[in-house]
Parts: sequence; structure tokens; C-alpha cells
Amino acid sequence: MTLTSSSEAPAAHAGSGIPARLRAPRVRRVLSRLAGSVVVLWGAATAAFLAQLALPGDRATAILNIRTGQAQQRTPEELAPIIAQFGLSDPVIVQYLRYIGGLLRGDLGTSYQQFRPVWDIISEQLGATLVLTATGIALAWLIMIVWVTATAGRSRRVRNFGAGVDTLVAGIPPYWLGILLLLVFGLQLRWFPVMGGTGIAGLVLPALTLAIPLAGFMGQATRTEFERALDQPFVLSARMRGMGDLEIRLRHVLRHAAIPAVTLTGWALGATISGAVIVESIFSRPGIGETLVTAVGTHDLPVVTGIVVLVALVYVVANLLVDIVYTVIDPRMAAS
Repeated sequence: MTLTSSSEAPAAHAGSGIPARLRAPRVRRVLSRLAGSVVVLWGAATAAFLAQLALPGDRATAILNIRTGQAQQRTPEELAPIIAQFGLSDPVIVQYLRYIGGLLRGDLGTSYQQFRPVWDIISEQLGATLVLTATGIALAWLIMIVWVTATAGRSRRVRNFGAGVDTLVAGIPPYWLGILLLLVFGLQLRWFPVMGGTGIAGLVLPALTLAIPLAGFMGQATRTEFERALDQPFVLSARMRGMGDLEIRLRHVLRHAAIPAVTLTGWALGATISGAVIVESIFSRPGIGETLVTAVGTHDLPVVTGIVVLVALVYVVANLLVDIVYTVIDPRMAAS
């Protein structure tokens, strides 16, 4: 009995060692990504703080001029409340540590112009921007899947045409595309509202403005992997089982080819939020893009830097989520 137990122990230990070997790289990968994310956020926050220091002239005078809308010299009595409110008499390192500490507590500062917490200003507009961003990415995936599935791995002429369209739309400037869509579908055909539309109708053209170039980028990244997957043995096996071409492409090939597009989606989440600045301005939509343009025009730096830090946070979180999606699409990557 004892001999049997001792002989089974190494086998059990060996069996449990396989998951351990798979878990260790996964933990190291996550910790490495987390460390990189912290560095990115710290860099964005530091750049935002330095931007506030870069205001020309005396900061207290600049803040008071922004609040009053009048550029003039100020007396010490006028500047004293501003200096006390923002702690401008403290050493720069103290101001920096206070700023970083506030960010860790979720405090993005106070608007120079509106006298309100920056987070309150951003949060009022953030929902509209996130809806636009999510819709744009979803449409980009839909366009990319339909286009690549229809043109990849076909005749040489169709493949070249598909790749050419990918390259063309990926290089379209969003502001040019937005104006074109607005002129054609808003002014001429009158299918969608021209400016400031609410609901689904007002969302379509702005979302397409973000989605079409992104679909081109993802199509370029996916097409090569898609055509390579079509030559794999599992495709031949599926055909021998009587599976149709479209079903093979959607159920098997697309899963193997999707990882490059997933990578771009993580990048695109941050990029489309940044691109929303242009799109929301073109279509007069509410969102952080309109808030950012207004803040830049009034030199309200806390709002500007707050949006910068927020976009960096979204970008970092999106890329961490991409790593998780990797392991869902291809579990072998968990051990890499």
C-alpha cells in the first residue's frame, strides 16, 4: 500500500507541474504589462503637470485672466486667493506630489474657467464619447469582417482589389471623410441629420467617420493572416467534412486571423477617443471632444490635461483587456 502511494506521488506531482509551468509565464506577462501600464500613466500625468507649468508668465496671473476673460496685470491682493487656492507658493516638487496624489484619489484638478472639478466637467460629456467610440469600433469590425471574408483568398484580381481598398480607406483623413459623408448623406440625400442629431440617426455618420479608416487598418493586418490560415490543413479537413466555404471562413479561419485586429482594437480605443475631438466638432455632437476644443480655446489647462490623462488611462486599460482576449482566442498565448 505504501509503495503504491509513493509511486503515484511523482505522477501526481508531475501532473500538477504542467499547469504550474503554464501559470508562471502568464503571471509574469500580466505583471510586466501592469508595470508598463503604470509607467505610461505616470508619463502622461507628468507631461500634463509640466504643461501647466509651461503657462507663459506668472501662473496666478494667467489663471485669473482666464477666469475673468481680461488680460491685464494683477495686484498682489488680487492674486493672493488664487495662490492660496492652488498652492502656487509651494515648491514645484510639492505641487507635483500633490498633483500625483490627487490623481491617485481620482482628483483631476479644478477648472480655471468654470471653478468646478475637472472630473465633473468630463463625466458630463464622457458617456456620449464612449457611445460614439464603441459604435465606431463595432462598425469597423463589421466592415472589416465582411470585406476580408469576401475578398481574401479569392482570385488574384479580387485579392489585389481588396488589399488596395484597405490601403486607400486606411489613409483617409477623418476630417475629410466626415465632411464628405456630411455633404453626401446629410445635405444632398438628407438621410441623416446635418448637425447635432440625437439618437441612432445622429450617431451613424460620426461612427462611420471613425469606423471606415479603422476598418482599413484592421483589414490590412488581418488579410495576410486570413489567407495564410486558408492554406492550413484544418481548412482542407473541414472541406472534406462537407463544410461550406463561408462557414469555414467565419467559424475557423477568422478565429485564427483575428489576433492582429484584436491588437489594433486595443490601440484604436484610445485613438478613436482622440479622433472623437475632430468628429464631434464636425458633427456638432456633445462629448469630450467638444469639451477639449473649448478648453483649448480658453486656455483651461486643467481640463485639457485631465482629458489627456483620461485618454491615457483608457488606452492602458484597453491594452490590458486585449491581452485577456488573446488568451480567449488562442489559449496557447497564455503560456508565451
